[in-house]
Amino acid sequence: MSRVPSTGSTRRVTAAVVAQRAGVSAATVSLVVNGKAEGRVSAALVARVRAAVDELGYVVDQSASTLSSGSTRTIVMVAPDPSNPYYGSVISGVKEGLGAHYQLLLSITESGRQPDASDIRGIIGLRIAGLLVGAPSPRFLTDLPIPIPTVLVDSDGTDRSVPSVNLAAADGARALAEHLAMMGHKRVAYIDNETGSATFAARREAFWETAARIGLQVVEPAAYATVDTIDAAADAFRECWPAWRRSRATAVVCSTDTQAYGVLWEANALGVRIPDQLAVAGFDDLPYSRVSNPSLTTVALPGRELGREAARALRSLLEGADVSPRVRTLPAQLIERQSTAARF
Repeated sequence: MSRVPSTGSTRRVTAAVVAQRAGVSAATVSLVVNGKAEGRVSAALVARVRAAVDELGYVVDQSASTLSSGSTRTIVMVAPDPSNPYYGSVISGVKEGLGAHYQLLLSITESGRQPDASDIRGIIGLRIAGLLVGAPSPRFLTDLPIPIPTVLVDSDGTDRSVPSVNLAAADGARALAEHLAMMGHKRVAYIDNETGSATFAARREAFWETAARIGLQVVEPAAYATVDTIDAAADAFRECWPAWRRSRATAVVCSTDTQAYGVLWEANALGVRIPDQLAVAGFDDLPYSRVSNPSLTTVALPGRELGREAARALRSLLEGADVSPRVRTLPAQLIERQSTAARF
């Protein structure tokens, strides 16, 4: 079929042209292409409009929408570390929560750095509809009051005047410390995220405080690695393992599952048997954690739900609805698997 009107005209395809081809009104076309047809337009008419859109190659004129409404339907998510596999699930949840009516764009901070005011100033000038900010720096809101609808994602400890959806990572860290103590461990090592964002600080501090309370010693030296690089965690483990072994550490806790994969890999290369000689645990519960060798004990953090609920909160703001509660925290769950199965 031709992708232009049957009259042979080369003029731009408009909603009116699509309406004429589908035999419906321009208003019906608008409802369908803007994702507002549910409950208003029959399935048969929706199918006719979509067929006409595909045939004619119609594209919604976003610039016209901007002029008429004062903003676009574009949502920007500022993310500090989208190369981390965990963020893939968060972004999928955001897209699901926003629905077809909004377009999602990602703004990536440099080298995994936490988003701050400098990352936002230029974005606001684009007349976007709303903003999602993942793991912002603690001074984010004090440095830059934001004049557009905004929801913070995984921002525990920041200003609670702005709606946010967070993770109970600290609860999971406490459960992990108690699990290791129950398995007989007395000394453990910890590999942290080198960026030091609030969400990683919360899980580290909760683990260390709980460890101190129940008699579980966190040995030196401290180790740091990027959250998304297996090689970096493997290097950190290889460098620190001699000292940790002299300190009689029998477990390594990693701030992400990706780091834990690096430890499993390097431990195997060094001939360290997991879990017989060393237990390993992480955070996130990535899909590979259940099939790694051995399967990985981890704190499950619901990334997809995190993104979905943050997007839904932002939609409520955009549609003038109340966001309640303003701050929501999603539960974490300790998943016990083979990598911590041996008793010490």
